[in-house]
Parts: sequence; structure tokens; C-alpha cells
Amino acid sequence: MKLAWFDENRLGVVRGDRVHDVTDVLSALSITYPYPPGDPLRAKLDELRPQLEAAADKTDGMPVADVTFHSPVNNPTKVMGTPANYLKHVEEAELDPEIITERFQGKVTDQGLFLKANSSLVGPGDGIAVRVPDRRTDHELELGVVLGKTAANVSEADALDYVAGYAIALDMSIRGPEDRSLRKSCDSYAILGPWLVTADEIADPDDLDFTLTIGGETRQDSNTRHMILDTRRQIAWASEFYTLHPGDIIMTGTCEGVGPVAPGDVLHCRFEVIGEMDVAVRAAG
Repeated sequence: MKLAWFDENRLGVVRGDRVHDVTDVLSALSITYPYPPGDPLRAKLDELRPQLEAAADKTDGMPVADVTFHSPVNNPTKVMGTPANYLKHVEEAELDPEIITERFQGKVTDQGLFLKANSSLVGPGDGIAVRVPDRRTDHELELGVVLGKTAANVSEADALDYVAGYAIALDMSIRGPEDRSLRKSCDSYAILGPWLVTADEIADPDDLDFTLTIGGETRQDSNTRHMILDTRRQIAWASEFYTLHPGDIIMTGTCEGVGPVAPGDVLHCRFEVIGEMDVAVRAAG
């Protein structure tokens, strides 16, 4: 199943090139204060799935091209990033002082996960607003992993059991000497979309081709099998430090080819099985 938020806070099931409005199913979510942490829809996805499918069957749907897609996740407790997780990206960073600056350059497990502010999370239809125009802002295309269950200290063997699904992720980054969590947390600097593909549709998240192009020029082209830490290890590692809640997101690291964007650019992102999305860049404010 492909689940999306689109237009004016509508919930949709995507089938082929059409999105079916299933917003009425949300009435089955009974939520009272104090609100539970995380995204309640991700927490009850298995329970609601038959209703979502049935609701989608009753509508003709509308063309995917005619709607605006927002982040398929709402209210995560955290957006986590895995740094330096592709060897070729590590190698290119070592040759480009603007990428690595003066930060610690140890291996991925020495650097540790970083956090992106939840307020930075948007969907492809919301676009990227370049926040500091006199600084370099780079694109970093990644696999986004969305948790569906509460997890703490899980084993690598069981880690994928806690995944609700996957999406295309962009970890936008201002280059400079400051901590990652400052430079990567600007509004619109965490893009997730265009929808969430439920975990049952992706047999192996560690073998997915992906590409990013701008104006027909290929910037990034790789496969998730080149990750240094695979998806299972990243989930288990994160759960050693944090309790993971439904809707929490892990951006699993980027490959080589990162580069600057400018207002007017349109990033075309493609991930095998998941789909494709265009993300426009504009000046903030």
C-alpha cells in the first residue's frame, strides 16, 4: 500500500497513477489528551488497513499529477540522520573542504546519529526554501525509514519488524562549521515523500537503486546496498539511544554526488519500488 497526505490535509491511497481519498477513515482514530507520542496513523496502520483499502475501492481517484503531496508522516517525535554512511561520499567529502569543514571525521559509528528538527519536515509539494543565501545548501538523497511500532534496544534480527514503510528522503544541508543539527534543521530541509510505501511491498530495503537529477543532469546515482550500516543496523543502533515511536524517521545517509542547489532548481528524485518526486527550490521569505 502507498499512503499519502495531499492537498488540504487529505489522506490518500495511491494506486498506479491515481490517488484515492480515504480521509473519512481517520474518524476511526480515537485520540484524547494526553496525546500519545508519534504519528497515530502509523501506530494503527495494520488495524486500519482493511478500512483504507475498502475506502479506496469506492472512489475513482484523481490523477497523481493533479495533487500536491505533503510529508506522509505527521508528528514524529524525531527525525534522525545517519552521517557518512556511503564510502564514496566519505571519499568525496575528504576532497571537498566545504563538505567536511573542520568537523570530526571518524567512521559513521564514531560520529553518531544526528537529529533534524521536526519543524524542518515537509513533503515534495512544499518545496525547499533556501534559508541562508550566502551559504552553500546541498542536496543529499537518501532512503527514509518510517517506524510503525515503539522500539527500544531491538536486535538487528528483529529491526525490520518495527518498520511501517519507506519513502524518498532529502536531507538538505547548509555547509559550514556548525553542528549538523543546526545546519540541517532549517524549515523545509527534511523532505519526505511522495508517499509512504508499506514495508510489505519492499522485500529488501538494502538493494534499491536511486537517482537525483537537476535539469537533466544526473547528480546522484547509487544503490542502498552500498550503505556502510544497513537498515537493520541503523534501527537497532538508534534504539540503543532512543525510544523510537510510530512515525519516527531515519534518513539513512547519502551517496556520492552531493552538490549545491539554487532557487529555480527542480530536483527530480527517483527510488526503485517507491516512486519519483519533483521538489522545487525557492528563496526563503
